[in-house]
This record gives sequence, structure tokens and C-alpha cells, in this order.
Amino acid sequence: MSTENLAVGIDIGGTKIAGGVVDGHGRILRRSFRPTPGRSAALTEDSIAEVVSELSDGDTHMPVGVGAAGWINRSGSHVLFSPHLAWRDEPVRERLESKMNRKVVLNNDADAAGWAEHRFGAARGEELSVCLTLGTGIGGAIMFGNSILRGSFGVAGEFGHQTLVVDGHRCPCGNRGCWEQYASGNALGREGAELVRLDSPRAYSLREACQADPGKVSGAMVTALAVNGDPACMELIEEMGRWLGRGISNLAAVLDPGVVVIGGGLGSASTSLVEQAEASYRQLLPGRGYRPFARIVRAELGSDAALIGAADLARWHG
Repeated sequence: MSTENLAVGIDIGGTKIAGGVVDGHGRILRRSFRPTPGRSAALTEDSIAEVVSELSDGDTHMPVGVGAAGWINRSGSHVLFSPHLAWRDEPVRERLESKMNRKVVLNNDADAAGWAEHRFGAARGEELSVCLTLGTGIGGAIMFGNSILRGSFGVAGEFGHQTLVVDGHRCPCGNRGCWEQYASGNALGREGAELVRLDSPRAYSLREACQADPGKVSGAMVTALAVNGDPACMELIEEMGRWLGRGISNLAAVLDPGVVVIGGGLGSASTSLVEQAEASYRQLLPGRGYRPFARIVRAELGSDAALIGAADLARWHG
């Protein structure tokens, strides 16, 4: 394989590390995966290095981009805080470069996904777009012109931690009532588990799937059952869509984007979730009826967007 114009992209989420070799057109040529090693920062970094080594076949000249689920400082050197990973003001870029003996470009995973959709996907041609990544939590990115709007300290776009419910569900970020506690994979899993715990007669398929153990219910499980037409899980998806639309209306009131791209593993899996989110957004947008609506669309690159974007950003800025 010719390595010309190739880059390695790494997407680190709360449950898995996904890696790929990506060409200049955003196509993934090879893949590798590892589970995210619990709450250990050192083991997480070791696993990233293993994936990069496997994918690059020892070519230390291939650019490497990492998209991490956390708040990255403006210079891209530190992960300041990650609600779902072990990093707490850690010099991640320096440690990865030391482990791999190569330069690493570190970005927030949602920023990487937004960049990929801007370059190759659903936000092509838009001056101002917002990308939401729905997974364990909610990540976000703001694309303006041909750049990522990072904010003064590098942590713009943490939309999942806007407070929607005063004194609501506790969030790993330290606050209560955050958006991602009502419109994410974790939220969906929590609500599905509650149906099983209450022994709801409508949750027979979910109870069977989790073997009557609420602790085994996940957002992915609920989504899969909803896609297959299970009424109880479809209701949970619709409820989540309404919460999603409420948060999007807040974003539109502040940013006025031309398009809102919904991606991540959860956003890519359910068409009805995106449809319900758009309906809710249109009902709640301030000044509705007298201003244009943003387009609400599914991500074209699906759950691969952060991986593709991380690689492309390394190619541009490496």
C-alpha cells in the first residue's frame, strides 16, 4: 500500500478506541479497534499506541490524529477534563508522542467529527454549521468558514453540558440536569432499565433482551429494538428526540446555523430520532414563523466521522 497522502485517525470514546488509515478523500482503508481500558489514563494511552502501530506498519512519517472525548485546551496539548474517561488536565499529546516517537495532532472527538462532515459530509458548502455526536454523551462542534470555532480556551461546543432541567439528573461533569442526561446513549439506557425495573408489561422485548437484568440495558440495545419496531423502545426514542430538539432550539437561538448535523453511534442508528428532534426543534425555535429554520440532517459519515476528521486534521495541521 502506498502511504502517500494517508493518515491514521483515532477516535476515543467511553467504551472503545477505533482507529483507521484514511486517504485524502476521507475513505477508510484499514481499521483496528480496542476496548477503552476502564478508568486508566496510562492503559488508554498504551492502547492508542498499539492501534497506531498496527495501522501504520511502523511508518513513523504517517500523520496521526487523535479525537478524544473530552475538553482539549486551545493548543491541543492537554485533555483538561473528560467526563467519561480518566484524563484530568493530562499532557496527552506529549505522552502519546513519546510512546510512539512521532507527532500527534490532538482534537476533541466532536470537533474532529464536525470537521469531517464539513469536508466530506452533510455540512459541505455551509458557512456556519453545528455537528452533534450522540453516543455515551453529547459532543458538539461549531464550524465557521473553513475552521473549527474552538473558543478562547479551546472548549467551545460542549453543548451536552448546557443545563436543561434545574436540579435534574446528576451528570459526570459535576452539574445536574445537563442536556446529555436526557438525550444520549446513557440516558436512553437509563430509561430502558427503568422500564425493566418496573416490570412494565410494554417492555417484554427489552426484558427478554437483557435477561430481566436492568444493569444490562444499554442505549444501543434500546435503539436496536426500536429500529425493529418494538413499541416501548420506539416511545423512548421519540421522547429522547423531543429532548434533542429542545436543546437544538437553544443552540439555534444563539448560533443561527444553516444546518445541524446529527451523528455519532446513536444519531446514525435511528432515523426516527432525527425526525422527532426536527419536529421538536420547529415547535420550540424562538421567533418561529418569522425566521428560517436550520436543516436538521443525519451525518453522512455516521460513527466514522470523528476517526476520519482526526486523520484529516492531522494531514492539514501535522
